[in-house]
Amino acid sequence: MKAILAPHRVLMRRLLRLLRWRVWIQEKVQPTEWQIMVLWAAVAGFLGALVCILFTAITENIYDFFGSRSLGIVESMQQLPWWGCLLVPTIGGACAGLVLHFGPRLTRSESSTDYMEAMVIGTGRLPVRSSIVKSVAALFSIGSGGSIGREGPMVQLASVVASLVGRGRKFSPPQLRLLVACGAAAGIASAYNAPIAGSFFVAEIILGTIAMESLGPLAISAVVATLTVRGLTAAHVLYQVPPFVLGSAWEMGPYLVLGLMVGVLAPMFLLSLKQAETFFVSLKIPLIARLALGGLAVGAIAINVPQVAGNGYSVVVEILTGKLMWMSIVGIFACKWLATMASFGSGAPGGVFTPSLFMGAGAGLLFGTAVHHVWPLAAHDPRAFALVGMGAFLSAATHAPVMAVILLFEMTLSYDIILPLMMSSVIAYYTAKSLQGASLYSEAIRRKAASAPDPALEETRVADMMRPDPPVILPSAHFDQVAQMFLNVRVNNLYVVDEGGKFLGVVSLHDIKPYLGEPDLAELVIARDIVREDFPRVAPDQPLIEALSAFFGAQAERLPVVDPDGTLRGSLSKSDLLLAIVEKRRTPPGPRT
Repeated sequence: MKAILAPHRVLMRRLLRLLRWRVWIQEKVQPTEWQIMVLWAAVAGFLGALVCILFTAITENIYDFFGSRSLGIVESMQQLPWWGCLLVPTIGGACAGLVLHFGPRLTRSESSTDYMEAMVIGTGRLPVRSSIVKSVAALFSIGSGGSIGREGPMVQLASVVASLVGRGRKFSPPQLRLLVACGAAAGIASAYNAPIAGSFFVAEIILGTIAMESLGPLAISAVVATLTVRGLTAAHVLYQVPPFVLGSAWEMGPYLVLGLMVGVLAPMFLLSLKQAETFFVSLKIPLIARLALGGLAVGAIAINVPQVAGNGYSVVVEILTGKLMWMSIVGIFACKWLATMASFGSGAPGGVFTPSLFMGAGAGLLFGTAVHHVWPLAAHDPRAFALVGMGAFLSAATHAPVMAVILLFEMTLSYDIILPLMMSSVIAYYTAKSLQGASLYSEAIRRKAASAPDPALEETRVADMMRPDPPVILPSAHFDQVAQMFLNVRVNNLYVVDEGGKFLGVVSLHDIKPYLGEPDLAELVIARDIVREDFPRVAPDQPLIEALSAFFGAQAERLPVVDPDGTLRGSLSKSDLLLAIVEKRRTPPGPRT
């Protein structure tokens, strides 16, 4: 008999030893679902940065195909003959059109959900193949000199990687949406070497809230992404600017006027992009021909003004370093506006974030130069107005003044300019919003939210948020079965149900501590002996706000969802509940006017 019992006792002792470690870790470390979410946000930031680095490297190889990576797209255009300037963007646009035309054949079973839709109304599941198709098309548009930025596909790819991580971990929809948002923050941070702005880009523009439940993971993801990019590449401050000194408070007057001017100019810019898009669609020509026509228009402008090629970064650098005179900027500014209309209107995949910075820099320099000629003491260095114009234009275009100010500060590390930058950005924001309610992203967000409107917070029920199939045990389960279950699943409470699925109570991880040092006593214990019948629970038809009160005073990350007849339906996670409440209470995107 002893020979038969010996292996069982050895197994029991091993289980109890492992379970003691499990209880010790839980009591000392006490990892909550929020802490675990932060950990996976860091993973999403790291992987998102790797994807962005890869995309950037491939883009530079595309530059080699169309021109020269060492020279840059603008310098390459300057060395091409007139027919080359026409041919390169046209071929690039046609290649992008081919990818977008034939790509759907590989993605027929997938949706075309982008990262904004996944965060606003979706479940957080982003299509992999569709995103890759769009990103490949963007490579040709960007690499051939299209007047478009590369931040769009970088953010999409980083969000896709985050979505894959969350799906692999079987995250709930609220958690998955938050992890996709972390990927988007990592993409912006990687593109602009700006972790704080990356966090606020997603929080302020897309999520519409800066609650710590969402901002915390966003910040961690963006910081990890930035550190990764800095560690693996030669990343540096994007715009090296000379120090600017604010001589007196009277100098703030011209910056106030600059905010008003840019607040008018930005809505005009956005409206022109929309009109260009309408024009190209009205042509009713195939997609390939439409993108080729957009590339041809950019190439025609680049024959005489090669600075319109690309996203405008190199030209902004020349503006801030004083290498371009205001007379040159007048023509470049107008031509860049037309080139961006051609690229965006034709449907070239990419972003207009960086081109917006170009427009702000150009407008600021022209205004600052004019002030300098009229009142030299108020505009000692017109380049300061170019820098402030970048932030003000971005604030007016995105309706996110906090993000715009932080982004400009992170990209330049120039604190001296912060006071006029803040004032101009806020004034530009209010001016633009009063003239046109839509921003650079609000139209897309509004359309997506309107296509699948969420019920009001008061109408959302526990059944909409609960997780099915929680870990359960029978009341007759022996202690070794209970111990094995605790070791196999990362929960602090096991739900006890009878053969018919009726909820009887819970067995808590901490309630089994008295038996961990008594193997002989543990062999006699079954789940019914240590069940807690008074454990709080929620009903499937309860509103979320009522369910939240059930967590008050309960030392639990999840509560059982029980029908009125006592049947266990699932479990409700506190983190899912808080995320859902934050999502429901965020400011809805405004209508486009």
